[in-house]
Amino acid sequence: MYSYDPWEKLNRFTYRFNARFDDWVFLPVANEYQRVLPPPLRVGIHDFFSNLAEIPSIVNYALQLRWVKGARNIGRFVINSTIGIGGLLDVAVKLHLPAAQTGLSATLATYGVHPGPYLVIPLLGPSTLRDGVGFLGDYAVNYLINPIDTYRGAQSYALGGVDAVDERSDISFRYFGTGSPFEYENVRFLYVHKELIEDQALRRWRRPDPREASEPAGK
Repeated sequence: MYSYDPWEKLNRFTYRFNARFDDWVFLPVANEYQRVLPPPLRVGIHDFFSNLAEIPSIVNYALQLRWVKGARNIGRFVINSTIGIGGLLDVAVKLHLPAAQTGLSATLATYGVHPGPYLVIPLLGPSTLRDGVGFLGDYAVNYLINPIDTYRGAQSYALGGVDAVDERSDISFRYFGTGSPFEYENVRFLYVHKELIEDQALRRWRRPDPREASEPAGK
């Protein structure tokens, strides 16, 4: 039941800050986003940003030596970037190429790197040290491999804001929504142990059990 949280005091402060930001800024904007934009347009925006996320997935599947999944993501990116009008339409899923994204944190887990201390990141929320490093690494890949200059210049701020609002509008979690005085502990426990379970699946793929025939889904 124990979760390693050496920065608990700072994490609790950040958790409260995120809760206030969520109530005062993030949720009102996300709710207005859902109210104003029709569902087909929201789906198109979500698919556009998901298509951009294929780039770090391709890089990380290569680092994980998972060539089949990497090739699938290359196919998804090419199809959706062309036939799918820059990713606004997820044509690839209709061709039986479902999304299966991964990232640097999953790559590190594949090679046995432990999640490390629990960490609440400003605006992003519950995480671990490894996930924080993974987020920065994935952002760096997107910044360096940037086919339509999305992550540079003034437009990057607007697009980043839209991406954040779109992601928040799809997440049902509400800070202090349970009414429990132990919400921080519950969220920490669920997040850390969910990650440990996913890590076990990734390492089993790396050293497969002969009794298991199928590869676990990408993290």
